[in-house]
Amino acid sequence: MPGITQSKILILATNGYERSELRVPLDSLKQKGASVTIASLEKGPIKSWDEKDWGDSVDADLTVDDVNVADYDAIVLPGGQINPDVLRTSDKAVAIVKEFVRTGRIVAAICHGPWMLVEADVLKGREATSYPSIRTDMKNAGANWVDREVVTDNGIITSRNPKDLPAFVDKIVEEVEEGRHPRKAA
Repeated sequence: MPGITQSKILILATNGYERSELRVPLDSLKQKGASVTIASLEKGPIKSWDEKDWGDSVDADLTVDDVNVADYDAIVLPGGQINPDVLRTSDKAVAIVKEFVRTGRIVAAICHGPWMLVEADVLKGREATSYPSIRTDMKNAGANWVDREVVTDNGIITSRNPKDLPAFVDKIVEEVEEGRHPRKAA
């Protein structure tokens, strides 16, 4: 079991990510000693959405084309309406999510971030949550949707909204420290 201080975590995001849903995991996981890398569709700055308007930016360390899933223990998928909607149109971004699931690595998605799990077709038969407006999408993808602050199904972590961030981050740490989760394909 890797400790959080030895873990490598990937955050997958693009322009329009919900600011708190990237910044809180980024800062909290780094504070706990994890190595955290941000990947996006293009290298360089990506702009946040901060509740009701554009917010600040964060630099993407690498592009989705440069991601080697084997280098990471976990992936974090922030929400915001724009971010996952754009990412799910990228075959490479979706393939990264599928590979994290296939190899038993930790997958954590919050708010609208689970749209990436829908697109990757990895929710069939799994318990999960999301922002309420995509509940039907989750159910149509085969998820057993529940309304709780954090839901974990064999190392796949989902949460509803920014208010759930403390529980979401704590669950990421817990699951990373448990190690890989062998799972059947969805």
